[in-house]
Amino acid sequence: MLILLEHPLLTHKLTQLRRKETTTKDFREIMEEIAGLMAYEVTKDLPLKSVTITTPMAECQTRDLATDIVLVPVLRAGLGMVDGITKLIPTARVGHIGMYRDHRTLEPLTYYTKFPDNLADAIVMVLDPMLATGGSSGSAIQVLKDNGAKTIKLVCVVGVPEGVKKIGHDHPDVQIYLAALDEKLNDNGYILPGLGDAGDRLFGTS
Repeated sequence: MLILLEHPLLTHKLTQLRRKETTTKDFREIMEEIAGLMAYEVTKDLPLKSVTITTPMAECQTRDLATDIVLVPVLRAGLGMVDGITKLIPTARVGHIGMYRDHRTLEPLTYYTKFPDNLADAIVMVLDPMLATGGSSGSAIQVLKDNGAKTIKLVCVVGVPEGVKKIGHDHPDVQIYLAALDEKLNDNGYILPGLGDAGDRLFGTS
């Protein structure tokens, strides 16, 4: 299921992110801010449990989070979204999955995985700024399922209908969150209008 986040601050910051003149420093900071803003919507259905606490004034019946959160950035570009979310959820644990896309076949290849031991009981957020063909994100989701994850949310900044359709077909149980749904992919599998190569722009590489 696609959930398109339409908020003026997200739109404004995404416009800044797209500009080709945006420096590496600014791109990194804006990506972090966008991830933090998206986290409010992504986490709005987290389960809560009743707890009793004591304030400076009196005993209080209130509620607290009832589940673990695991963030799994898809390397490299997904790293740019981690800090924006952990600032809001500092107790979140962070796994990693390393994937790259073969530029000839456009197929994803996995080269690294490292996950915490609570995937089965946690809400797992896959972080990948770009949902293009859906190949890398879909493969990352499958790796997580193979490692026991049951509740998975895919959090991307920009996507296209092709990627959304593939994830919806291959993983209909996964919610997809986007800050923008762009027009299409070009012949090389890149998002148009997009924002360029998110990994290169985050880390100043080419």
